[in-house]
Amino acid sequence: MASNSSATSPGTSVTLYIVAALVSLVGLADAIYLTVQHVTGQSVRCTVISGCSEVLSSPYATVHGIPLALLGAIAYFTVFSLATLAAFRYPLVGKLLGLLVGLMFLTTLVLTYLQAFVIHHFCQFCLLSAAVTIALTVLVLFASRTAAR
Repeated sequence: MASNSSATSPGTSVTLYIVAALVSLVGLADAIYLTVQHVTGQSVRCTVISGCSEVLSSPYATVHGIPLALLGAIAYFTVFSLATLAAFRYPLVGKLLGLLVGLMFLTTLVLTYLQAFVIHHFCQFCLLSAAVTIALTVLVLFASRTAAR
């Protein structure tokens, strides 16, 4: 009886974890850029949409004085590390990665809500981060499901 081995092969989850690691580097670069701009006091220039200054200077841009972008950079670096380890099939790493990406997804929902309904402006760099986090959520979800088979 033939089975669809390409959809459930162990290599599929490895590939998805590798792609997740690479995607997390986009989020890491975005978050590092925003962190550097915040720390140096430079304004961020929006080229696609306007609203970066309003979003990044809002009270929601820091958590207890720590730039939210720095927390994002730490999260993306951790995702990169965990996804890399998951690709090498280290035990329990996939579950930790899933938990972290789930928390990042929930945070993204809250931050997008704040931009839309509280600040009434959007930041293209924040939206890029949201897109990266959504992509990571999908990748890690599929990777964990194929790894479980």
